[in-house]
Amino acid sequence: MTIWRKSSHSGSGGIGGQECVEVAGLSGGIGIRDSKAPDGGHLTLTPRAFTALIHRAKQDKLNL
Repeated sequence: MTIWRKSSHSGSGGIGGQECVEVAGLSGGIGIRDSKAPDGGHLTLTPRAFTALIHRAKQDKLNL
């Protein structure tokens, strides 16, 4: 069974009162999904790519 975890900053106390993302350890890497649409699929990243994503997010360098 896959256990998805949501940030403690999500929910009513989160940024702008919005839900955020959930993450889970998967056999193929680390899964990321929208907590408001958990049945809408997920993105799977390698541990290395996930670490790079988090690092860039913390530096505000996601180029969105």
